Amino acid sequence: MQNFKKKPLVNQITDFDIKLIRIFKTVVECGGFTAAESVLGITKSAISLQMSSLEKRLNMRLCYRGRGGFTLTDEGAAVLESAEVFLASIESFRNDVNEINNDLRGELNIGLINNLVSQPQMLITHTLRKIRQMSEKININITMTTPNDIEKGILDGRFHLGAAPYNHSSGLEYQPLYSESYFLYCSHEHPLFTNNAITTDELKETNTIITNHRMIPEAITLHERLRCTATASDHEGIAFLILTGTYIGFLPDHYASYWIEKNMMKPILPDTFHFNSDISLISKKEVKHNQIVKKFIDIMNET
Repeated sequence: MQNFKKKPLVNQITDFDIKLIRIFKTVVECGGFTAAESVLGITKSAISLQMSSLEKRLNMRLCYRGRGGFTLTDEGAAVLESAEVFLASIESFRNDVNEINNDLRGELNIGLINNLVSQPQMLITHTLRKIRQMSEKININITMTTPNDIEKGILDGRFHLGAAPYNHSSGLEYQPLYSESYFLYCSHEHPLFTNNAITTDELKETNTIITNHRMIPEAITLHERLRCTATASDHEGIAFLILTGTYIGFLPDHYASYWIEKNMMKPILPDTFHFNSDISLISKKEVKHNQIVKKFIDIMNET
């Protein structure tokens, strides 16, 4: 086992250091050395050597690898967070220089909540297509994550833009995109599916799924009237549990439409148990956007 003595870190960051940091970030995103082989285009043994070099350079162990799988150490998790901010700042510098040269090239990093692709308006899809048609030198990177992480990522520079439910976070700007309509659903295998006289008292005794990320006040109020006995991190997880026939839960109507058309789901008391959630395009307030981000926002406004 390597022994990392605490001593002053490197005095300067070299191109080699940046290369190692990018490899480290990719390995974490892939979940291990083996999965990162095809992404990085180098062998697992080469990745291991590069990771060891970075650990020696930083004088700390970043991860555990072996039969138990790949896991980050506490120090590794902290370095990863700093690395993401560092790499984002490099990209910001490159975009600024390209803008001076009037050359539309660089990265566009976007954080999205799950299942927006099934939105019938497809605003984000249409805007991404137009951006990509403007230049072959634009690299688009999309990360599917939670609303909280999207906002944090925009503030720390990991994301240029995000799309998530409207919030009041300071330091961020919210531009309305569209509104999602949520209804309470059960599956065709649930006893309530054939019940045409459902009462609110019956719903109080029915197992219900609640999301474990941030909710708007209207959604919280409705869930308080139900018997929440399961949690899910996203719409897909909620749909999985609804389709077991033992739970009911809220889904956006555009996402549930696939199962409704197949007569595998139906809304319950839609006049009472529904709410709207406004989806916004999120950017950092009072910051100079690079040329690609400005073009994206302009196209979105036109659309």
